[in-house]
Amino acid sequence: MAKELASCSFCGREEEAVEKLVSGPGAFICDKCIRLCMDIIQKKPTSHDIKLLKPKEINDRLDEYIIGQSLAKKAISVAVYNHYKRIRSLHRDKKSDVEYIKSNVLLLGPTGSGKTLIARTLAHILDVPFAIADATTLTEAGYVGEDVENIILRLVQNAEYDIARAEQGIIYIDEIDKLRKTSSNVSITRDVSGEGVQQALLKIVEGTIANVPPKGGRKHPNQEYIKVNTENILFIAGGAFVHLDKIISKRLGKGVIGFDETNRHVDPTEISYLLSKVEIEDLVEFGIIPEFIGRFNSIANFNELELDDLIEILMKPKNAIIKQYQMLFEEDGVQLSFTEDALRAVAQKAKEAGTGARALRMIVETLLLDLMYSVPSDPTVSEVIIEEGCITNKDEPTIKRSSEKTGS
Repeated sequence: MAKELASCSFCGREEEAVEKLVSGPGAFICDKCIRLCMDIIQKKPTSHDIKLLKPKEINDRLDEYIIGQSLAKKAISVAVYNHYKRIRSLHRDKKSDVEYIKSNVLLLGPTGSGKTLIARTLAHILDVPFAIADATTLTEAGYVGEDVENIILRLVQNAEYDIARAEQGIIYIDEIDKLRKTSSNVSITRDVSGEGVQQALLKIVEGTIANVPPKGGRKHPNQEYIKVNTENILFIAGGAFVHLDKIISKRLGKGVIGFDETNRHVDPTEISYLLSKVEIEDLVEFGIIPEFIGRFNSIANFNELELDDLIEILMKPKNAIIKQYQMLFEEDGVQLSFTEDALRAVAQKAKEAGTGARALRMIVETLLLDLMYSVPSDPTVSEVIIEEGCITNKDEPTIKRSSEKTGS
């Protein structure tokens, strides 16, 4: 029978994966965690190291990565600035008579419109730890699923267990709309994946000392915990909130522009208009409990991306998909180019997929797969041109070869 390997009680690494594993009363710690602890002890507090950019500066940086969504970016820039200004004021003057209320952000909009990207980009701009959680995997404590405290653990891990840094990070909770109450009536059974999770999230979103299992998983008695103060963590929650527009329209009345109860396919611009008029009562009717909504002071609406937006996403941002693949081909000495019609065809195909910008990378990856396989082994190739027919008719791309490379 194989001997069971001991593992670090903090990071979970087994003894074969570390240089030293120090044992203690009922626990182990590896050399990597010891060095990390020493760094944390010797490191000065990071409370004043946040890159506090002005709202316009935040917006300008977001423009470098995110196309469109100008109103949403403006609202988020203000909310994020006020959040970190509040943290700075707490460290600067703890005896102030004015108390800033913790503010979190709720994002409404269709899939692929940039909600996750904007949260990730904010963390990059501000240089703070970032973690993503999928609301559909969370359940109320004591039930099969993932404890809400585990999303704090991800942030701590991404901060390399620097608790002070993690406590000023950003957590994005995706698909928050999937936690809607299953019924407006009180039930004798527990809604452990809907209202129950909203209740469980309340405390950590508002601000509390969370007991986080260092290795994740379910909580159990006699377990050691990492204590994390969530008071200064910025929570951003996002969801598609399908059919929320109908609730808003009903509240506003039939005089709303373009609203037609008999028409299932409402124009995206009309849906965006309705979502811009959202009130707390609409979200409550949708199935989000009032206490949870009350933790989100800022609400930003994301519009469905139009064809021209998708074309710009392909080429314009710093991390544009086409730019990334062009750089990959340049590493092999090959120039990659797309005609304007080809870019429009890719964007049109993504729009038909109905998943917004998320479909763009998969379409381009599939399109270039054979080329990325063969081109590195063919030194004669100097340029590859992708035209519209490559997308619409699966035509072969135009390949130019260099006479210098062939040696002739």
